[in-house]
Order: sequence, then structure tokens, then C-alpha cells
Amino acid sequence: MARPSAAPPRIALAPGLEIPRLVTGLWQVADLERGGRTLDPERGADALADYAAAGFDAFDMADHYGSAEIVAGRLLARGSVGGRRPTAFTKWCPEPGPMTAATVRAGVDRARQRLGVERIDLMQFHWWTYAHPGYLDAMHELARLRDAGAIAHLGTTNFDADHLHLLLRDGVPVATNQVCFSLLDRRAADDMTAVCLADGVKLLAYGTLAGGFLSERWLGKPDPGAAAIGDWSKMKYRRFIDAAGGWDAFQAILAAADAIAKRHGVSIANVATRWVLDQPAVGAVIVGARLGEREHRADNLRCFDFALDAEDHARLDAAFARTRRIPGDCGDEYRKPPFLTAAGDLSHHLQGQSLPYAATRAGGRTRVDTGSVWEPLCGYSRAVKAGSRILVSGTTATHGAGRIVCPGDPRGQAVYILDKISASLAALGGGPDDVVRTRIYLRDADHWEPVGRAHGRHFATARPANTLLEVSRLVGDYLVEMEAEADLVRD
Repeated sequence: MARPSAAPPRIALAPGLEIPRLVTGLWQVADLERGGRTLDPERGADALADYAAAGFDAFDMADHYGSAEIVAGRLLARGSVGGRRPTAFTKWCPEPGPMTAATVRAGVDRARQRLGVERIDLMQFHWWTYAHPGYLDAMHELARLRDAGAIAHLGTTNFDADHLHLLLRDGVPVATNQVCFSLLDRRAADDMTAVCLADGVKLLAYGTLAGGFLSERWLGKPDPGAAAIGDWSKMKYRRFIDAAGGWDAFQAILAAADAIAKRHGVSIANVATRWVLDQPAVGAVIVGARLGEREHRADNLRCFDFALDAEDHARLDAAFARTRRIPGDCGDEYRKPPFLTAAGDLSHHLQGQSLPYAATRAGGRTRVDTGSVWEPLCGYSRAVKAGSRILVSGTTATHGAGRIVCPGDPRGQAVYILDKISASLAALGGGPDDVVRTRIYLRDADHWEPVGRAHGRHFATARPANTLLEVSRLVGDYLVEMEAEADLVRD
């Protein structure tokens, strides 16, 4: 038997960012502070110091995790623990809107103040709706703040593969992407892993224990039903269980993990964690902590004392075959049905967010302009609504005053264009599922696959009629242009 690990092994996520492969997640601080309770910052820092002394000296938090940043700041103020300065990751999750330099700076400065630091170790950015292109402005401004020394490294959280690819090809130095990844939710093993491996991005995996469901406690137990679930984390992952095929399919995974755990003398949680850590793009797994209540550091370390072999993987694969793939791509649970979050349906939240374009009424029609200088000059609108139909003009990957997004990259340009079309539709009361026809114009027909696949992901439900053409020339240095037609009347 392998010698028990005394501390988690470490990994360099990026130059100068070495962390343990098990990161302590502080999202449950918000749960502990429900009902108006506030954790004592110094006692919370004492609990974090115990983690750091045991080698678990990287902590993940966010601007909305209650007082987590403040508690972590108290720990950082104490200096090194066991010869190392603890590492603090945080997230900025603004509402969509114009991302001016002042807005971005204010978000960063708030985190720096709460953490009590001049430079944030890793700032991770979340964006609610890709139809609003402000995330590009925000990420480029964060990159400038990184260059100025306010941030050491940039990450994203819950970005899908298409938009992570877009950011990377648009020149944003993304070091990490934090996504859900577990035996239950294996979306990140697909295109996300390919994107990360191509650019050296590391995944920070959360949800690896499915809020505690991936443990012996639930093995062979009857379905408790959603009403019996008390904490936010379990409310969320109970929805994942349903999306993956239900309680029986979940029990098949638990049974397979239990057989493997008994074979190696470890726990189901160890098997679940080891499987995720072995995925090629994963840098670290984030394991939540309920400060002052209970900790599982010793058991968590046992995931490094064994290795999964071919027999183990075959057993898991057989269990996976009894499940359904979680819908969509990483992060989709926050942006579209089935909304696999603790709060459930987020459509009301998303519908209340600002749109990048506004509709105006003129000449008996409603139209959308994006502010391009060419629209009034050439006498056209980005989109026009006539009766139940919405017609979207030929659209290129033009951001702001005229900057080309992702120069030289057809996939990134296609993703940006599709978002711009969706934003135009939204301003007129439509959406991707209302689209009945699209046309794609390529400078080079050899780009059909990355563009076509992006189109396929965007319109996976609508499946509109489509024409794809190679043209002799597009105006400007663009690789792709698209137009769309939607009809708000459905059969």
C-alpha cells in the first residue's frame, strides 16, 4: 500500500502560481451566513490557518460568498503559514452592462480592499449572458490591470468552450477556468479540455463531490426528494442528479465508485476526486469547507495514495453508460434551461438584465441599430422586425467602434457574430429558437467546420434552414459573415 500523503501535492497553474491540487472552497460561507448571521472574521481566519498549516493553503472565494473575502483577508494579514504565504482566488461577477475602465477598476479595488492586498493572486471573471459583449471590454481591462500589478493572474469561471476560445484568440491571457466537473457532470472532458490543452489553460474543478452526494452516506439509499434537501449545495446537485438520469442512474455511479473504493481501501469521495484530478486539463479540485463545523482533510488526502487502473475505468464507464450527459456546455446551467442551480429557474434574473442594443420604432417597423458608423451611412439597420418576422443583416465580428474580434480565427469570429445576432433578436423580442433561416459567408471554404460547429451549438434546438457559401471577398479583414431570419409565430 502506498505511503499516506502528509500534504497535497502541488502544481504550477501558471508561472508564479503554485498551489496544492486540493483547493479549499469558501462558497459555503454564504450558506453559513444565511438569516443574517455573520462569521467572526478572526475565528474564521483561525480555521483557514489550520487548513494552510496542513498544506491546504489555497482558498477560493467570490464577491458574493458572504464575508469570505474578509475572512481570507484576515488570514493573509497574518503572513506566512508553515513557510508559505496562503493564496487567495476570488471572483468578480458583475451584472451585464457597459464595462468601462472605471467600472472594472472599482470591482477589482473592492476585492483588494476586502482581501487587504495590493495584488490579487487570481481574479476570476463570471459573465451572465454572452449576448452582451461587455465581457470582452471587462477582460481586456482586467488584463491591463494585471499588467499594472493589481492582479497577478486572470481566470474565468463558468465560461463555455466557445467563449474561452474566443477570449484566448482575442489576446486575453487566461490562466484558468473554473467549471463543474465530476463523475456526474463530465461536460468539461469534451471540447473544454481540447481548448484548454491547446493554450495551456488549467481547469479548477468544483462540484467534484456533488455537494456531498458522492459519498457512502447516499449509497443504496432511497431518493430523498428535493424537499428533504437542506443546504444550498445539495439543492443544486440534486438537480444535476435528475438531469443525469435520476436517482437510479446516480446509484449506478455510486455503486461503481464504492466497488473501486473497497478495492483500494479508500472512500467514494477519494475515487470521485481522483478521477477528476486525472483529467488532462485539470489543475486542481476545489473542495468546500464549512468553517467551524467539520473538515475532511485527512480523508481528502487519501485520493493521492492510489491510482485508478483500467479495471476501475471500465467499471466507471459502464456506470456512465446508464446516465445522460448533462445538457449543454460548462456554465450553461446559469444561462439557459434546465438551470441547474440552487435557486432553480434563473430566467427572471436573466430577463431583467440590460441588453446591448435598443429597439426603435420608425415607419411602421421596429429596428435595432448597434451604433456602427456604417448603419446610417449605408442606410441599413442591424435588424428589422416586420410583423412576426425579424431580419438580421449580414453581421461580422466587429466590436465597439470597429475592432475586429479574434483576427485570423474563424471559430472565435463565428461565436462573436452569433452572440451579436442573438442580442439583436432579443432587442426585438426574439431569440435563437425563433430563427428559421441563416446564411453563412466564408472567405475560405476550408473554415466550414469550426464555423459550422459553432453555428450548430448555437442553434442546436432551432435547427434553422441554412446556406453556407465561400465568397471571393468580404469587406475588411473578416473571415466570416452571417445573416439570420426569425419568425415569432410558431406552429
